[in-house]
Amino acid sequence: MGDLKEEPGTAGKNRLPGETILHEIVRVRRERIKKLGHCEGADVPAEREAAPPRPFGVDPFLICEIKRRSPSKGNINNSLDPLEQAKIYTERGASHISILTESEYFGGSLDDLMAVRKAFPEARILRKDFLLDLEDVEVAYRAGADAFLLIASVLDYETIRAMYERGVALGMTPLVELHSAEEAEMVRPFAPKLTGVNCRDLKTFTIDPLGPVKLKSRIDWDCQVVYESGIKSPGDARFALGCGLDGLLVGEGVVRDKELAAGLIAEFAAREEHRDTYAFWRKLYRNYNYDRPLVKICGITRVEDAKKAVELGADALGFILAESPRKIDPKRLEEFRKIDAVKIAVVIFPEDEAERAALEATLRDLLGRGWIDAVQFHGTEGPELVETFPGYKALTVKSAEDLEGKGAYRPRPVLTDAFHRDRSGKKTEVLEPEVIEAARKQGNLWLAGGLNPDNLEGILKEYRPELIDMASGVEASPGVKDHGKLARIFEIVKKA
Repeated sequence: MGDLKEEPGTAGKNRLPGETILHEIVRVRRERIKKLGHCEGADVPAEREAAPPRPFGVDPFLICEIKRRSPSKGNINNSLDPLEQAKIYTERGASHISILTESEYFGGSLDDLMAVRKAFPEARILRKDFLLDLEDVEVAYRAGADAFLLIASVLDYETIRAMYERGVALGMTPLVELHSAEEAEMVRPFAPKLTGVNCRDLKTFTIDPLGPVKLKSRIDWDCQVVYESGIKSPGDARFALGCGLDGLLVGEGVVRDKELAAGLIAEFAAREEHRDTYAFWRKLYRNYNYDRPLVKICGITRVEDAKKAVELGADALGFILAESPRKIDPKRLEEFRKIDAVKIAVVIFPEDEAERAALEATLRDLLGRGWIDAVQFHGTEGPELVETFPGYKALTVKSAEDLEGKGAYRPRPVLTDAFHRDRSGKKTEVLEPEVIEAARKQGNLWLAGGLNPDNLEGILKEYRPELIDMASGVEASPGVKDHGKLARIFEIVKKA
């Protein structure tokens, strides 16, 4: 995550006022085509000389990229030899290869594609570029590609459908890349069989690891869904596959680390082992609404409060197992098992080893019984422990400095206790704007601490959090929810 880093020779040098990086790249490519033609100087044969297109999307569906640079990272490897890179991938078991053919911002060319096609006839090759019209599809076919990328955000409906259907008629596999619910609606009529979701925002080039999981809930047609960008380790692949994605497209990571491809391939063989660990994320985003935040009501102790919260629209319920006025006996969680919401146990792992083992056993039992879906870690637990459970890390934050180094908790840390404190140390109801802003810069904001019906509307308008977590702000007394306050906060959320 983080802000786009522009470097000399990449995005930015040609940008017009008010233009995004994406639209700059597309405009510059149109100008290049006008000057050089669709082959952009490459000697593409008039007829396809390669064998007919090979099936694209066979297991293990790992697409490794040949890529020299990018607008977000600048120079990755300007001296990259496409044949040497393709050999690294194929020797490690990756049969799908994506080749960047855009020259200005990514340092690629159709010559790279044709060279790899000739040297590796058994490879399954994707032409990755900002393709704009039917002639681009024809050129990809003649150059020897088996598949090609269509980016929905740069094409209108008639154009993307015509390009898709022409590719299919030629025996190729179009990979239709989506970034939003609106784009999913646009392509639904022709239901692309291979659909990619890029966790990189092509307008800002920032990464959201959960972007593909959120958007997958809107892809309700029969297809393979590819998780694009953001994969830098086997753990990242484990998360994506565990969340139900069918394939991975990896660029910078496999270019920089020649052994990574083999590690990613291994995750495909082990993916069933991790389905349960990541089921929580699939369930949390199963009906994701981009127009409003997810809502977690925490400190639940009564069934009637849980039912009311869900009836009003709560996505998740929190049950505090740590010492608190809202603590609930784990055995009582059976009472809530039939309530249709994500159920989360809030814990603080003790320092004592025996106590830690006992808590871990309790959590494993609750998860096994289906009484909870996930764990919210609220103490000093490190990433190693957090990653062994379905769930996430909550951060107690008093200043922006407390957020330093917390990006290791993926895919989301939760911001908690973001209170202003007076000189006596007493919490007030004023959230500290600098802290919230610092947290938002780390990625999509999950916000807790001090939220109530009186300040929620302003918080939603100002910070647009992805998830809000409320406990005391909707209570009549500790552990007892005020149904009137609950109703008010959901009215505010629906209007946000």
